[in-house]
Amino acid sequence: MAKHTVPGKRKPPPRRNFLGFTLIELMIVLSIIAILLAVTIPTYSHSIVAARERALRADLTQLRNAIWRFTFDKQKAPQSLDDLKVAGYIDKIPDDPMTHEPNWEVVQDEVLLSIDQQEPGVTDVHSASSNTASDGTAYNTW
Repeated sequence: MAKHTVPGKRKPPPRRNFLGFTLIELMIVLSIIAILLAVTIPTYSHSIVAARERALRADLTQLRNAIWRFTFDKQKAPQSLDDLKVAGYIDKIPDDPMTHEPNWEVVQDEVLLSIDQQEPGVTDVHSASSNTASDGTAYNTW
């Protein structure tokens, strides 16, 4: 016996178990991900710059202390940063965190740093990068 249907009434569609996501659901998830990225990427970038600046300050302090110790111990200033490495004041010349290479700008001066100093030489060191720091100064002026 056949089932009778009333004219004008539709049968409900058969129930299916949907295993996927709708386009709207995917768009909402992608929008949330985009918003999260828009918020976190600038913070991450700032953290990277701040870490490089801290590393630069630490490397400059290490190199300057080595220059002073060399000068006072040897009664002469080093003629290059390699002199500090050869004499054992530093293990290796660190890479400039801003240029990623060991290409520091050394300041050769005729000024004597101590009374006992007999030869002038390297008196200071700066970054080789001319980029601007987060405080508005150039890295090569630190």
